[in-house]
Amino acid sequence: MASDPEQPLPKPISFSDEVREAELDIAREPLINRVAHVEERFSVCAAILPFLFPALGGLLYGYDIGATSGATISLESPSLSGTSWYDLSSLQVGLVVSGSLYGALIGSAMAFTVADYLGRRRELILSSLLYLIGALLTASAPYFAVLVVGRFIYGFGIGLAMHAAPMYIAETAPSQIRGTLISLKEFFIVMGMLLGYIFGSLFVDLVSGWRYVYAASAPICVIMAIGMWWLPPSPRWLLLCSVQGKGSIPETKEFAVSCLCRLRGKPVDTSTVNQVDLILADLAYADEEKNISFTEIFQGKCLKAMTIGCGLVIFQQVTGQPSVLYYAATILQSAGFSAASDATRVSVLLGLFKLIMTGIAVLVVDKLGRRPLLLGGVTGIAISLFLLSSYYTLLKAIPAVAVVALLLYVGCYQLSFGPIGWLMISEIFPLRLRGRGLSIAVLVNFGSNALVTFAFSPLEAWVGTAILFAGFGVIAIASLLFIFFKVPETKGLSLEEIEAKLL
Repeated sequence: MASDPEQPLPKPISFSDEVREAELDIAREPLINRVAHVEERFSVCAAILPFLFPALGGLLYGYDIGATSGATISLESPSLSGTSWYDLSSLQVGLVVSGSLYGALIGSAMAFTVADYLGRRRELILSSLLYLIGALLTASAPYFAVLVVGRFIYGFGIGLAMHAAPMYIAETAPSQIRGTLISLKEFFIVMGMLLGYIFGSLFVDLVSGWRYVYAASAPICVIMAIGMWWLPPSPRWLLLCSVQGKGSIPETKEFAVSCLCRLRGKPVDTSTVNQVDLILADLAYADEEKNISFTEIFQGKCLKAMTIGCGLVIFQQVTGQPSVLYYAATILQSAGFSAASDATRVSVLLGLFKLIMTGIAVLVVDKLGRRPLLLGGVTGIAISLFLLSSYYTLLKAIPAVAVVALLLYVGCYQLSFGPIGWLMISEIFPLRLRGRGLSIAVLVNFGSNALVTFAFSPLEAWVGTAILFAGFGVIAIASLLFIFFKVPETKGLSLEEIEAKLL
């Protein structure tokens, strides 16, 4: 029989946070077991839409990465720029290329304070509007300063979207296909990159082609905004707000049941009511009504979740992903590929390969699990990095080694860190602290990306390319040990089970 959320369950008395946390887990176990092991019934069509519109935020992020490479070529061309300020300094080019990254850093930091107030759905609506304003401002910029402002605003949208999208998908997706759907968001990021490369190659020879490249994302922004406005809010976020005193629990419970049924594409039934009761009971046991302090994020279960989440996103970046792709055109050129003479064609080639490998990860993540993909993929990353290091020292006469290493790296990254990193950080944080915890993880992701990007050239000049790739290989081995000893398997578990059993 479902518990009555209006009558809070008795809370055990304890003398320390550690003892109390253990008591909460013991008390919560029957509640978790009562519902979580029953597979959720859902309509596939109904489950796709709550994934599709948030995933467009990832597609727009990927599009910016792919489009900027072609747009900068057009912007700096004396004959094709269509501006009087085409002669940009290296610093100005850096602001154009990295402006959205700086904006994403600020956006993910801003998410820490506004995420739980706005909720996942409204945060995604806001991000789509920022995407739209940034794209149009960039495309119509009459001066360089306006262009940079547009790039920063677009970056704000990236920071909010990459924070809210995995949360909304994780909190609304059925547990049986949650891994597949969140991993599909990475597929959308890669697809966005590929679209950016394609649009860049289409418009690169037109006068003011860079304006068309950036403006082309505007219709997707509008579709995302309309879609997120149409979708219901996350039932888990609604219940969290009501338990924290921001609404009537009975009315919110009724609305949450309605939203969950809409997300599953089925009428109200006992299993849906029981699932909402489970979430409410879990929140009541965990003292969710208390105000959240900043230090609480670095204590207890959230500290463990923070270690896992931030560890994965740091290793995702510091194993050299931006650096390896930087050398992609050179490696393919040395192997005699004619397409390597055209940077946009090389980008499209790699984009297609990344898309295929991400698609494979999406198909198997809920069958094989997260840990096997991470362990196998990162092992391949380490091998490929040492192969690249060997190529730049001992095997320069065999360019095929570098090509194999490059493809092995890209393929293994898209099977492991690419999709699984975002999947794990969306699953691992307790509901009460998920918004703030995930904002820190996203901030760490973009921060470490910026650090690797900025540090690469000085490090390469200091130690050489071969030693640098070998260093990345050593870091990959360290990340393999971290995954083996620290990262749990979350396949098939509900978010409440993950919090109760794995943290």
